[in-house]
Amino acid sequence: MDFYGIIEPLRIKYKVIPKRIKFIKYKPERLIKSPFLYCVLFGFLVAGLAAFFVGKDNNGQAQEKNAIDKTPYFFSSAGPRAGAIDLSVVDGSVLQPQSPPFLVSGKALADLIGTAEGKQGIEEYVVTEGDTIASLSNKFGISVSTITEANNLTAKSVLKPGQTLIILPVSGLVHFVKSGETLNKLAILYKAKSEDIISANDVGSDGSAIFAGDILVIPGGVKPKAVDVKAYPKVAVSKSYFMVPIANAKKTQGLHWFNAVDFSNGSCGGPVVAAAVGTVQKLGADSISGNYINIIHSNGVVTYYGHLAKYAVSSGQKVNQGQIIGYIGHTGLTIPAGEAGCHVHFDVRFATNPFK
Repeated sequence: MDFYGIIEPLRIKYKVIPKRIKFIKYKPERLIKSPFLYCVLFGFLVAGLAAFFVGKDNNGQAQEKNAIDKTPYFFSSAGPRAGAIDLSVVDGSVLQPQSPPFLVSGKALADLIGTAEGKQGIEEYVVTEGDTIASLSNKFGISVSTITEANNLTAKSVLKPGQTLIILPVSGLVHFVKSGETLNKLAILYKAKSEDIISANDVGSDGSAIFAGDILVIPGGVKPKAVDVKAYPKVAVSKSYFMVPIANAKKTQGLHWFNAVDFSNGSCGGPVVAAAVGTVQKLGADSISGNYINIIHSNGVVTYYGHLAKYAVSSGQKVNQGQIIGYIGHTGLTIPAGEAGCHVHFDVRFATNPFK
């Protein structure tokens, strides 16, 4: 192709190229070999790539900002870094659940941890030299009959050092709840006030949270003459029916009130599992047992887990044997107090405790 015929008329028309310059005829093969052309093309390439990446980066930043503004899971400002997540496996099959800290609000965390500042529970007292029923009545501010009835004693009984007694928080009686019993029925049976029973126990604001296996304090209650309130059904279960509720467990206290043993593995925060298949009846807290869980099993037996650091289940939830229900803690009254007292109080109701 001859470019001279195109360039020369333009030169003459616009007078942009001096006439004294002599043009030569350019051929395509000469233009392709020109270094100048390659320089120009390279410049265009560099500029285009720069514009492309800058535009993409800006667009990416815009998308990231939009995500931070819109999503409920991110925060626009930096916060404290999460610690390492400890993945614990229970019995080789159950993985301890974990949640990133930013997904748990302060209120939700408080609900999980619970509180030991609930109702004052029944406690054990170890008799020391010189103790009498009368002196203990004065010491704890409860009637003599309250002590004798709770411990199958008489006013003339002689206490021995080392003997363990059950001490109620107020004057009254103890009742072991059986299937079908209600607050109104118990108030009538013991000639007591419903509001007093509610006030002394963790049974809900209206008394509806009463379940089989609960041990209630009946303030001011009068012992029925024709009813054996201490009698309750006992279910025969094999020793293999229940599993130990914590891994690497060591029994730190033998059988004690009510029908419990204490398990510890020397640490706090580890998982506590359901001893058998069942349904969670209640999550509660009192000043003695701390955070606790009641589970009723298919045979009617109830298991009780006390001093928990926090819960991992909810009321009414069905659980499998070995499923995590909470975590080892030292809430309530433990000896010793604090982290050195971390353990699980494992109580069996309506059956023999297989670990006694």
